Amino acid sequence: MADYFINVFMDDNKSKRLEEVGLRGQIKEIEGKKGIQVEVSAKEQKKLAKGFPDMKFDSLNCCVLPVNAENTLMDMIVNMKTLDVMKVAILKLYNPLAGKDLRSKIG
Repeated sequence: MADYFINVFMDDNKSKRLEEVGLRGQIKEIEGKKGIQVEVSAKEQKKLAKGFPDMKFDSLNCCVLPVNAENTLMDMIVNMKTLDVMKVAILKLYNPLAGKDLRSKIG
């Protein structure tokens, strides 16, 4: 069992994309809406929290990614045809240098 989850709520386009790759059975009811849950380890959660400081996990350890990150995650799910994508997705979603000035030692 995962430590944390990312909830991805469905619209017609997302549902259709999941159906096309054989993942329609992964859609379930979450908070009264149709969605999927992507498992996230504690280590990955820490990286996501650093990368998206405004993102909050609820009492069930679930969160929703910002739209651009969710789209990236959804693309990876469809391309890999599995919900088990976080080991790869974290590399695209988490940028440890985001928002930091690049420094160099010259001289």
